[in-house]
Amino acid sequence: MLSNILLVLHVIVAGLLVVAILLQAGKGSDLGAVFGGGGSQALFGAAGPMDFIKKATIVLAALFMIISLFLGYVVKTKPTRSIMTPAAKTQTTKAVPAPAGQPVMPAAPAPQQSAPVPQAAPSQSK
Repeated sequence: MLSNILLVLHVIVAGLLVVAILLQAGKGSDLGAVFGGGGSQALFGAAGPMDFIKKATIVLAALFMIISLFLGYVVKTKPTRSIMTPAAKTQTTKAVPAPAGQPVMPAAPAPQQSAPVPQAAPSQSK
């Protein structure tokens, strides 16, 4: 239960981290310019959006690492269950020995021999 919640939170933080990284200003044209990051904005101020996005990226990266470590610990300590264990227990049967004097029959019939495939005649080089 806890591992499922952490996994969903981990995926959400990873998606937000990707968006925050893509919105950062690059040297050339960037994705941030699509949303009006080219000039002064009233909401964040002249240099505000870059500081906000940079801080959000740092916080999301730290959160991503903390969730990764905690998720690894929770999954490691979670008891594992194999789907093969019930099948392995039900398939074990006792071997019944053959009565004395009778030959032991193989479990599967021997493969049928087919006629040999004729070989091509060797070619003569000139």
